[in-house]
Amino acid sequence: MKRSSLRYLRRGLLATALAGAAATGVGTISASAAAGTVVPHVASCATSQLTVWIGQPGDAAAGTFYYELEFSNTGTTTCQLYGFPGVSALDATGTQLGSPAGWDAITPAAVVLTPGATSHVVLGVADVYNYPAATCQPAAATALRIYPPNQTAAVQLPFSFEACAKAGPVYLHVRPVTAGVGIPGYSN
Repeated sequence: MKRSSLRYLRRGLLATALAGAAATGVGTISASAAAGTVVPHVASCATSQLTVWIGQPGDAAAGTFYYELEFSNTGTTTCQLYGFPGVSALDATGTQLGSPAGWDAITPAAVVLTPGATSHVVLGVADVYNYPAATCQPAAATALRIYPPNQTAAVQLPFSFEACAKAGPVYLHVRPVTAGVGIPGYSN
């Protein structure tokens, strides 16, 4: 196939995907289909136009608890999220506990959010008692500090759990943003 034909095919696929996203309120556009890391002409979601909340109850497996961090577009314009949020644990004084969340090795995709739509990420919280006490220094976390993908303004979300006060162990892990609410059976 000629290079120019491939270009038109990609544009057609992107237009079809964006139309589908607009019709459903939320969509996922793969980075390869978008021929880049973001969807052209759709601005990144600013922290100020998002409400961040946590889906509970969580789930657990092999010494890690999993929670859905939800990002709802409460603004008036369509925007997109791409990549990973920045997440860290805070103590009661607002001081960061230990290392920030690591990013799971999953390729991200752009998620387009119309006003009212929600996307999510999976947050894994390791049982800190799996680490030697001297390496971790277990401490009570009372909140999460969350930077939406590609933003420099954070939100704080009340959330109590056991964290590592000492930097080093990466006891938090996040996956990239995924389209839709991440809570099974939930509808808005």
